[in-house]
Parts: sequence; C-alpha cells; structure tokens
Amino acid sequence: MLKAGVLGAGHLGKIHLKLLQQSERYDLVGFYDANPEHAAQIEADLGYKYFSDIDELIAACDMIDVVTPTSYHHQSGVKVLEAGKHLFIEKPITVTVEEANELISLSRKRNLKGQVGQVERFNPAFRSVSDRIESPMFIETHRLAEFNPRGTDVSVVLDLMIHDIDAILSVVKSPVKNVSASGVSVISETPDIANARIEFENGCVANLTASRISLKQMRKARFFQKDAYISVDFLTKKVEVVRMKNAPEVPGDFDMILQNAEGIKKQIYFDNPDVADNNAILDELETFADAIENDTRPIVNLEDGTAALDVALKIIKEFKSL
Repeated sequence: MLKAGVLGAGHLGKIHLKLLQQSERYDLVGFYDANPEHAAQIEADLGYKYFSDIDELIAACDMIDVVTPTSYHHQSGVKVLEAGKHLFIEKPITVTVEEANELISLSRKRNLKGQVGQVERFNPAFRSVSDRIESPMFIETHRLAEFNPRGTDVSVVLDLMIHDIDAILSVVKSPVKNVSASGVSVISETPDIANARIEFENGCVANLTASRISLKQMRKARFFQKDAYISVDFLTKKVEVVRMKNAPEVPGDFDMILQNAEGIKKQIYFDNPDVADNNAILDELETFADAIENDTRPIVNLEDGTAALDVALKIIKEFKSL
C-alpha cells in the first residue's frame, strides 16, 4: 500500500481524507492544515493524525494529496516534488501556467507521477461514452450551480467551467485556435456567470456556459458528430446516445426514418451504454495509485491540468479586454 498524506483539511480535504482511509490502495498517514485549531478539531472529531510540521508529513509518505486553496497549490506542489514524492493536486493545478510548467518540469526531472483532480473525467456517465465521442464538431455545455460562498475567491471559470474545459480537451484531438468569452460579476469580485466559445483548428466549436448564482443545478454536455448526438448529464449520471445509419430497404413498423432533401433515408436509433455506479473521487485517487505502481500515465496528468488552465486563463483574459 502507498503511504498517503493530505495537505489541506477544508470541505474537500475532509472528503479526500475519508476516501484515502477507506481505500485498499493507500495507507493514510495523516494530514497537515495551516490552521492549527481547525486541524486539532478534525483530529479530535474524526481521528485522522494531524502533523503540525508539513515537512514531517511529506517525508513519511509516498504520495501527497494537495487540497489546499488554489493560491497555495504551486508552493505545496514544489515542496512535495522536491521531496521526491508523487503529487495528486486538486484543480485548477495552479494560479498561472508558468507555475504549472514548473511542476511539470520538476516531476519529469525527478521521475515522479503527477495527477490533477479533474474529477468529471471519472464521472461514470462521461466514462461510459468517452470512447464513443469521435471527432465532435460542435459541443455545448451548461454547468449551473446555486450560490455558495466557498470557491468564490476565483472566477467561475476556474471554479466550475474548468471541469468542462478539461472534458472537452480530452475528446477533441486538435489544438485550440481561438477563444472568445464574456463574463458578469453579480455577487463576487470575480465573474459569477460566464460564456465562452472555443474554436479548434480542425473546425470543432465548443460553447460553454457556467453560472454559480443559478436557481437550479445543471451539469450537462452535448456532443454533435457525424451521424451521432451524445448527451451527458454529469449531475444525474445519465447518458443519451442517438445515432443514425442508412435506412433498411424495408423499414420495420417501429423504425424511425428521416429523409433529407436529396432523398437519402437514415434510420435513427438509440445506443445508450450502461452507466456503472462509482465514487469519482475515489476512482481518481485509486487510478493514480495504479499509475504510480505500474509506472503508467495518470489519466489526468499535470500536462492535461495545465492545458485546461491555459484555456481557462485565456477565457478570463477575454473578460478583462471587454
């Protein structure tokens, strides 16, 4: 079992602590938090071992899970990698691309594994169809959330939209050509509502909307490609795959047939895969253990996290130019 430690014991940090303790792949050594009173209370209430010395915790572990506020990601990541430990780090990977590139350079230099917590890649609905998304040419996403003060220290792009940015980059195998966006600050000092358009060199266009002041929750993505429409509901963990194929010579009574202006007939049919239930956070942590033990590429490596951050920052830059 890999010895694991957690930096940061806030809301998400406590979830990671619980799952690492439950996992059969890790031996949870303990945690560090910058607030001693908060940390002592967690140790008393939940029983996790609190390390008041961050270096002592890192030295005792094989892998460190960084769940601190984003502004501390870079310094925490550098400390972990320089100590020769594998790094799991929550999204966004860092504040700047330059900081992220430093983590990549350190991990390569020391031959260490790094993974970014882009948890929607492990959502069972997305995982069930990701291999069926082939050369999409139009993508539309909506990620709406009710207001929660937690996370408003960063733009809604880094808070919410980055999940969809990462998912899109994982299925569109083409460089980004252009980014345009608009955002509005309603309650926070940074934008609470944002819309972005990402154009890829292969002609694919993605239209993304994110809001953290909505009256309802929504996390949906729709992928349109040749002869197929794929809908992913990240919230309800449901998928819908609608495909088209050449219509049979003699359609059945219940076949759905469309005919275009040229007289070509297509049959519409549903090709929905089974969606296996899972705990996405536990899965991302345990697949990272696989990457460490088998010396394979993490599913969302540091380079992936940096690519998502780069696009997110380009979107935010568009806000500032308005």
